[in-house]
Amino acid sequence: MNETVAREYEEYKKNGRIWGKVAIERFAKIKFPRTSSEVIQQYLQIKDLSSNVSDILDSLGLRGCVAASHLRPVIPGKRIVGPAVTVRSIPERKTSTQGYVTKDTIRMSTRDIYYIAEPGDIFVADFGGNPDVSNMGGQSCTVAMSCGVIGAIVNGAVRDVPSIVELDYPVWARGATPMTGKFRMEAIEINGPVTLYDITIHPGDLIIADDSGVCAIPYDQVDYVLKALQSVDKEEAVMRDLVNAGRPLDEIRPLYRKRYN
Repeated sequence: MNETVAREYEEYKKNGRIWGKVAIERFAKIKFPRTSSEVIQQYLQIKDLSSNVSDILDSLGLRGCVAASHLRPVIPGKRIVGPAVTVRSIPERKTSTQGYVTKDTIRMSTRDIYYIAEPGDIFVADFGGNPDVSNMGGQSCTVAMSCGVIGAIVNGAVRDVPSIVELDYPVWARGATPMTGKFRMEAIEINGPVTLYDITIHPGDLIIADDSGVCAIPYDQVDYVLKALQSVDKEEAVMRDLVNAGRPLDEIRPLYRKRYN
């Protein structure tokens, strides 16, 4: 067992932040660097955020975006930015009926990640894109909100959609289902790397989600991407003003070439 994780686990346990459903051996990380709230606020000021982040990640040679075609917002119009905390789950071997009959322990758990998360974090769940079984529902969202987790990105399905909408809680998912994950899925790793559709997410990656889709910026690229975003935002504002003012093409073309060539 990782000695750092063991030490931090005991620290969090003493502080009442360990739920206890997932064994300590399944925690890959508890503490890790996070983007500051000041930097996150600067990201939130950028227009067309996920689209521009996608372009900049392309320029860096990084695959870090998933279209809303694959991960849809449960509530359109939401926009969140924050560090990722992750849970990877696998299918149970027993049937769900047998699990109920033998009164097995429920081995799925979102609460374990919520209580070790920090306010402003975003929950990223990976169940292999399974569209049939729920990773979380209304009650889970209520706990997440109480812990300061600002939203969820689910490589799989969610349920209790009316409750999620009533809570006004931002969630992106592969689909919706009535079927519970109890006795159907097992949390195998907390805060390890996960797959989100066809990209990899690490804890601490900066997650950006809006109506266009979801992006993940590696922690060590957050400052560079922000500076590039701010530059692009200014250039696009100037181009919009020139177009709206009906300026000649000779004034607009140089800015367009600088932006897109």
